Amino acid sequence: MTKIAHTAAQMIGGMTPTLVEGDVAFYSVTTPTELPALLPHARAIFRETEGVSLVLPMEHHPAPDTAEPMRQITLNVYSSLTGVGLTAAVATALADEGIACNMIAATHHDHAFVPAGNAQDAMAILSGLQQKYR
Repeated sequence: MTKIAHTAAQMIGGMTPTLVEGDVAFYSVTTPTELPALLPHARAIFRETEGVSLVLPMEHHPAPDTAEPMRQITLNVYSSLTGVGLTAAVATALADEGIACNMIAATHHDHAFVPAGNAQDAMAILSGLQQKYR
C-alpha cells in the first residue's frame, strides 16, 4: 500500500511535479447532445449549475481557436484528500511569479493547470518549491 502524505511539508516535499504531454483547455457543455462525443476525451469532468465543465485535449476541443491552451502538471505525491497546505503552497508559489493556476484534486494526485506558455516556468518554480521541503 502506498503511504499517504498528510502534513504540508510531506506533501510539498514529495510532490514531484510532472508536465503531462499536450495542451488542454476547459470547456463548458451546455447542450446535453454535445456531451456523449466529448466525454471519452475528457481528462476531468465537473458538473456545475451552468453546465458540465470538461478539460479536453486541444485536438478534441469544439472551439480550439477561442480556447485558452493550458498544460497539466501532475503532483506525483499520494496526498490525503483532507491534507492541508499542498494546493495553497502550489497556487501561492505560482501566483507570486504571476502564473495562473487552476487546481483539481483527484483521488490519487493533485493536478495544476497553467497557461501553456508558462508551463516550463511553472515546472521550475514547483521543482524549486519541492526542493525546499525535501
